[in-house]
Amino acid sequence: MDLLRQIDRNAERWLLLTFYTMLVATMAVEVLRREVFSYSSIWGEEMVRYSFIYLAWIGAAAAVKERAHIRIDVVMHYLPPRPKAVLYIFGDLVMFLVAIVALYTSFETVHVSATFGSVTEGLRVSKVWFLLAVPIGFALVIWRLIQSFIRDVCSLKDGTPVYQGDTLFD
Repeated sequence: MDLLRQIDRNAERWLLLTFYTMLVATMAVEVLRREVFSYSSIWGEEMVRYSFIYLAWIGAAAAVKERAHIRIDVVMHYLPPRPKAVLYIFGDLVMFLVAIVALYTSFETVHVSATFGSVTEGLRVSKVWFLLAVPIGFALVIWRLIQSFIRDVCSLKDGTPVYQGDTLFD
């Protein structure tokens, strides 16, 4: 149970750290190869590109979890706790519907790639592994939205202030 709690608390951080490290390490090796040896590889460029794609989608889930995604919250500062909770719940429901549609439609690309056996140009690895970044990202977003919805409904019932997340510039 403690392991599951740790995964729930830190999954996005660990994944982001992994992909960011891959991105930076591969980019550093490629710059070194290009500048010192006057040679670069196509696989390095692909690794950086696909690591960045995974970073973006996992980062989206992390932003939803921490309520750090971009939003206009000027009105939120002037609302009492209950209407604020209702507004957050409404926003999460709208985002949930969008994420469900996006998850469903993103599987079509993965399915087509799997059906035709497309591979990357440099790595010669099935593109399915890289195209899965989008459905995995949306699945994580949906999971975090469900958690946020439960947290906000509990706050609404208890009358406690709703979790507002971290602010970027305050």
